[in-house]
Amino acid sequence: MPPVFEVRRYSAAGRLGELRVPRAGVTVETPALLPVVNPHVQTIQPAQLEAEFGAEMLITNSYVLHGSDELREPALERGLHDLLDFSGAIMTDSGSFQLAEYGDIDVDTPEILQFQHDVGADVGTPVDIPTPPDVSRERAETERATTQERLEVAAEMDLGDMLVTAPVQGSTDPDLRETAAREAAATGLDVFPIGAVVPLMSDYRFADLVDVVAAAKRGLPESAPVHLFGAGHPMMFALAVALGCDLFDSAAYAIYARDGRYMTVRGTEHLEDLTYFPCECPVCASTTPADLQDASEDERHRHLAEHNLHVSFGEMRRVKQALQRGRLLELVETRARGHPAMVDGFRALLDHADQLEATDPVTGDAFFALSAESARRPEVRRHHDRLGRLDVSGTLLLTEGDRHGDYDECWRLVPPFGPVPPELSDVYPLTGEMPERTDRACQEAAADGVATLVDAAPEATVTVAHRDWPATALDRLPETVERVALSGRSTDSYGGQADDVQ
Repeated sequence: MPPVFEVRRYSAAGRLGELRVPRAGVTVETPALLPVVNPHVQTIQPAQLEAEFGAEMLITNSYVLHGSDELREPALERGLHDLLDFSGAIMTDSGSFQLAEYGDIDVDTPEILQFQHDVGADVGTPVDIPTPPDVSRERAETERATTQERLEVAAEMDLGDMLVTAPVQGSTDPDLRETAAREAAATGLDVFPIGAVVPLMSDYRFADLVDVVAAAKRGLPESAPVHLFGAGHPMMFALAVALGCDLFDSAAYAIYARDGRYMTVRGTEHLEDLTYFPCECPVCASTTPADLQDASEDERHRHLAEHNLHVSFGEMRRVKQALQRGRLLELVETRARGHPAMVDGFRALLDHADQLEATDPVTGDAFFALSAESARRPEVRRHHDRLGRLDVSGTLLLTEGDRHGDYDECWRLVPPFGPVPPELSDVYPLTGEMPERTDRACQEAAADGVATLVDAAPEATVTVAHRDWPATALDRLPETVERVALSGRSTDSYGGQADDVQ
């Protein structure tokens, strides 16, 4: 089968792309949210998911259908698309969720994959073993190996043009996740879900989630479409997309609704705690929390589910727009401020800046330094790498203020990037917006940039004219660099604020 996934645009490791689903005859734009549809209890009808919310793909559980006296034969006779009244792509799970919940299921990979094919699934899933977080390495390795054996069985089956997933397991061990991903990719299967991560998300362990996903991505080829199993809360879509996840699924929109929980991009609220709806979706614009609490149970569940879907699909559109403009990391940073655990997740993401930088575009719309974490973004790292390749000699002034003194060259000094040669002053990301009150982390990053330049040009005589840098930044400068403190305010030759020599 020819490649099914094409990337149109990157931002960090995030991808705006297209997943071709041959059996459905459709191409799904990614990143995409796949609502989970329970074949027995449909809080929102699939036709409404498609028409009102723009769902291009959904996921349902083939194991539930397989064991249903009511639905098994209709699914085989009519096919899933007719049974669910949905014209987009349909993915089916295999029963691995039930395996994780109850410890045993009564089907194997060949049987359930053949059933998925026979009911007309467009994307099928083998029976993998979802290894939970924090188990022993021995258990994680044993279950990973069993999953791999089942993927190899799946790869040998003749399933026509149904795409088949290759779930990546390995618990919270990064080495095992990377190995699992590499071996899964070698099977030649089509879509690569990262499995057994729901407990991490439920416990707000976003930093651990980031490390698991980053490890799996290292083992997969860049052409591989990645599905984050069970990820359906809008607060973490931007973070997961920035890591390179393309497909998301969750039943949370309906489960939360039944529990009276109201999703936002910053977390979850309980309906009973709300006086006003902080949202502009059709549901929230036409009713109040008090009215919804007084409604019948079915109506309340339906309206809460509709709101949860509106906010989820709306956030996915924001993610796509940020991808289109090359500003995904700024959206991630904004979302990170919604919860301390999301800050941990964002910081963990930046621990993998080298991995992000491999695909992050060298051109973009704008760079906004929003916090201390901005100093660790891949754009800063790329600029520092560039400084290490520059040829500099003679006397060089690096200044946050006006040019002064007799130097062969004068460059801007811009935290967090550091030295900026005149020929790069109008080049992304050095045209970015920085706060006037620069924080310590950005000054320290700028000092690291100076050190990189000095190491690459040991014959140059470098002077740094800085604006009240702390000792933690000055101590990062090489001993050969002369330091000059600036004070006062004046307009510099670059059109910004500058200082006079103290």
